[in-house]
Amino acid sequence: MFDKFEAFMSKYLAPLANKMDKEIHLSAIKKAMVALMPLLIIGSFCLIPEAIPNMIGENNSISQWILANLDIIYIPYNVGMALMALYATAFMAYHLANSYKLDVPGCISMAVISFLMMTVDYTKDGGIMTKYLGPKGLFAAMFAAIIAVELYRWCKKKKFTIKMPDSVPDFVSRSFEMIPISIIIIGFFLIIRIVCVNVFNIMPPLIFTSIFAPLVGSMDNPLSYTFLKMLQCLLFFFGIHPSVLSPITTPISTQFLAENIENYKAGLAMTHFFAPGPESAFGNFTGTGITFGLVFWCLLSKSKALKQIGRVALIPALFGINEPILFGAPIVLNPIFFIPYVICGGIIGTIPGWMMKFGALSCSFFTPPYVGVFLEGYLTNMDPMSIVANGIQLVLSLVVWYPFFKIYEKRYQQKENDKNNMSKEDEEILKDLDLDF
Repeated sequence: MFDKFEAFMSKYLAPLANKMDKEIHLSAIKKAMVALMPLLIIGSFCLIPEAIPNMIGENNSISQWILANLDIIYIPYNVGMALMALYATAFMAYHLANSYKLDVPGCISMAVISFLMMTVDYTKDGGIMTKYLGPKGLFAAMFAAIIAVELYRWCKKKKFTIKMPDSVPDFVSRSFEMIPISIIIIGFFLIIRIVCVNVFNIMPPLIFTSIFAPLVGSMDNPLSYTFLKMLQCLLFFFGIHPSVLSPITTPISTQFLAENIENYKAGLAMTHFFAPGPESAFGNFTGTGITFGLVFWCLLSKSKALKQIGRVALIPALFGINEPILFGAPIVLNPIFFIPYVICGGIIGTIPGWMMKFGALSCSFFTPPYVGVFLEGYLTNMDPMSIVANGIQLVLSLVVWYPFFKIYEKRYQQKENDKNNMSKEDEEILKDLDLDF
């Protein structure tokens, strides 16, 4: 049964996942989202000082200084995370241009101006509104970067450029080469802007929000999130890193985090549980599939080999890295561990999400760096209940993995004994051999 399932996954799912991982546009989105992580961390850090007066009270010098300087403290957020979509456009254009071997500065400039043409709106006094330059404009950023670079590539392929003599310096020649390309790309996005605003009476980013609304909304549903965690575990079980899904999931979780931060600053309730911090601290507690239970039981194993695997995997697991146990035990392609890893691991990983959904745990406003289990979860929301949530996950992991580990340990020891035990026929052959020197 398992062999047929493995064959099916290898034939259909693995090639699809590999194609997704190598697809140029999805790869550019994934790399851009990774590049945005410092903005998420720095932007989230700016909210920690505001939480301090709530913890230690406002009638002290530290709290008074923080409250008096919040405008300065928020500057990194306002120029970083609040302009995230603008940076994402540049990052995506950079990676796409590199993949196509195109002029990187030219592609970035065209992508950024294309994005701004779709998203910039003005206040009554002529100022620029930044509403869609942040996470709410991420889908527009993807569209602008991909289409701008593809139009750039098409213009180069069709030779819609001005070719200067070889005697002209390269930087001057590139400037003239960009003129027809710029006209085509800017004209294309200007038409999009005019049609959206004058015909549909809506800013272009809102169209993308409407299109992707079902996908975005589904990730705020604990059932959908549970399915996602099981899918991630299923991919990893067959040796496919779940990061292949990040071009789809990361923009959504990033947008949710930004909305939580805005609500936190405004004193409103934070409603989104699917965010980068909780995904790492809770969804992947001790690693994808919540594998600490297996690490723990390996440490107590009667088998020296399994005990050594547990020792090697312990420290990485405490920092959310479980590749040593995934490939050391192994969990990957091991039918004994399919249920505790894919099914139970997916469910245990979503328990804090369910708690957030029903108000038993605060939603996240911070994406901390990898600081270790329990502390990472607490830093995402400064809620002591996060430690309780991780504790529940830890206990359930120990309980779930125990019976499956005992089955595996018994088989593992049997294999070790079979290797160590010599048959009587082999012993007779050795006795007949003259091995004296």
